[in-house]
Amino acid sequence: MKKFGAILFVAGLVPAMFAQTNDSVDQANAPIQFPPVLLGQTNAPVVRPMSLQDCIAAAVEHNFDVRIERFEPLKAQLSVEAAYAGYDPIFRAAGTHTFNESGTLFQNGLSVPPQITDANSLSSSLSGVLPSGLQYNIGGNIAESYGSVGGNPPFDTTGGNVGITLDQPLLKNLWIDSTRLQVTAAKNQMKFTQQSLRQQLITTISAVESAYYELIYDRENVNVQQEALNLALTQLDQDNQRVKIGSVAERAGTLEQDEAQVAQNKSSLILALSQLGTQERALKILITDRYSDAIFQDIQPTTPLEATLQVFDLQDSWNKGLTQRPDFLQAKINVEQEGIQLKFDRNQLFPQLDLTGSYGFNGAGKEYSDALGQVNEGNRPFYSYGGRLTVPLDNLAARTQYKSDKAVEAQDLLKLKQLEQTIMVQIDNAIGTARSDYANLEYTKQARVSAQAALDAEQKKYAVGKSTTFDVLQLQNKLTAAKSAEIRAVATYEEDLVNLAQTEGSTLERRNVDVTTK
Repeated sequence: MKKFGAILFVAGLVPAMFAQTNDSVDQANAPIQFPPVLLGQTNAPVVRPMSLQDCIAAAVEHNFDVRIERFEPLKAQLSVEAAYAGYDPIFRAAGTHTFNESGTLFQNGLSVPPQITDANSLSSSLSGVLPSGLQYNIGGNIAESYGSVGGNPPFDTTGGNVGITLDQPLLKNLWIDSTRLQVTAAKNQMKFTQQSLRQQLITTISAVESAYYELIYDRENVNVQQEALNLALTQLDQDNQRVKIGSVAERAGTLEQDEAQVAQNKSSLILALSQLGTQERALKILITDRYSDAIFQDIQPTTPLEATLQVFDLQDSWNKGLTQRPDFLQAKINVEQEGIQLKFDRNQLFPQLDLTGSYGFNGAGKEYSDALGQVNEGNRPFYSYGGRLTVPLDNLAARTQYKSDKAVEAQDLLKLKQLEQTIMVQIDNAIGTARSDYANLEYTKQARVSAQAALDAEQKKYAVGKSTTFDVLQLQNKLTAAKSAEIRAVATYEEDLVNLAQTEGSTLERRNVDVTTK
């Protein structure tokens, strides 16, 4: 009911818009005014001339889908940085003071004096892992112990050391480990999200282009419907004049036919205006993030709707599709990631064989300075070297995971080949459609020219009484349909080129759009 009420409201504007005049020729040449209410506006709109490139630039900057998608590469970049945290060195430091006093012991009736011990210790280390899998620990410690034992003189000793310990895998975790796997996966995810951003831009820009061409078509179609109404009004005016001056006898139903045609053409114009408003809103929602402001603007396309012959090269288009299509590149990234995962799984099948070693210097003395001085002199070294072998006797989990991921990789490779074939077919279809629609352009033009010539001839016959109003009105309708079909064919061909570029993945290059993340 709301929609029906809106139609009645709009229809109420028609008498004022299309009032008959005695000068039909002047009326036909008058510029067409689009009432704001028919364009979805409640006040006078602000005219905003925009080229297609203007609309694309606005969409790249303001389209919500694009703005939302731009965060994904940023999030992925942060994930890469987080994955590298596995290589962050870890610093540890500790200081401890202990006190211990033993009680008096009685042995064979003799008392043993208590033992009192105080100890201070300090230690620190820097440990981590390198991209080669080498684990390191650089550290040192120093401890002081002082006190008394029974009745003996007090004691006070200090000792310490500094050194490095290394642990290098030779089989398992040698060429890849969990940290390197996470870093690689994060990098691949970043590349994946970059392609997702490209896909969103391609989708949005293609939608903007199609909406822009549809807007031009709808504006031109309004002109066609207005011209058709003017022709019908002219015919009605001429028949009225002839009846009034008595130059011809009024045929039964002639004026009724004219009036029916005028009413029909008014209805067609209202529908065309309504479609124009809908299409303009469809374009606005693609290029703005402030629709409340855009609603008061009347977008006037400045890029002409013209069909330019494009030379199609199937091989070149296939090459573009298989090197630029975001979904195909994402599928290749998935296969690459499965290859890295499989490399990790295979490495986990090996036993753990590590080469270990340590080297450093000791120091001892009564005071801290004594111990530190000996460590600094480096004349009391210690070292060790050796190996460590760990062999899981069954290793079922690693073997099962390897087989599972190998099957996933084979599946992804088949999906990639399937997508490659699908892309080739889609491009072939897109080129075939564009070629067919371009060939159709000439025929729609010929149909419009012929319809115009037929109407002109029929009007001349009608002027001398050798034709009827019905015949003239029929030819007027054919001319209107032919004009609309010609414009429709041009818009369709332009949209075919948009679809071909989208299918190739070449939209951004075609429109010189630079993909950058913010």
